[in-house]
Amino acid sequence: MKYVRIPKERVGVLIGKDGETKKTIERVSQLHLEIDSGEGDVSFNEQEAKDPLIPLKVEDVVRAIGRGFSPEHALRLFAEDTELYIFDIYDYVGKTEDHLIRVKSRVIGREGKTKRVIEGLTGGILSIYGHTVAVIADFETMDIAKKAIDMLLSGSEHPTVYRYLEREMKKYHLSSRLHRE
Repeated sequence: MKYVRIPKERVGVLIGKDGETKKTIERVSQLHLEIDSGEGDVSFNEQEAKDPLIPLKVEDVVRAIGRGFSPEHALRLFAEDTELYIFDIYDYVGKTEDHLIRVKSRVIGREGKTKRVIEGLTGGILSIYGHTVAVIADFETMDIAKKAIDMLLSGSEHPTVYRYLEREMKKYHLSSRLHRE
């Protein structure tokens, strides 16, 4: 059995209206989910999977919903070239609430600008929830998104991060165009 714990307040989102999100995950994965609403524990039998990658994908989808992503965004993780990465802000600032709020605000940016810039340039999706910053992106751009978020969490100036993103995405687009030709 595989166990994943998510915040209790996210269990309803995982189950979905009339159980739709849970049913969708079960239909796509062909695995049955057991959800303990009181504890936030989710379990499934990974031995039942026909594909060895499916239990890992299910775990990522459940964790993504637990970290604040909408089910629609989390379900993207079933695609072969998409992955989830979660930063724990406490690793950067310790457990001081003031530092946590300040650093979360840096990643979000004024009126959400920084979050939008990272998402717009990398094609990824960010969720800032609790003491984490999570990103869903494809394999090619994940490293660029992770480095940009790490730079922000480590205290880099916003313009420095924006320049990094623009430079790396320009290189990425250039190399992907060369590979197609």
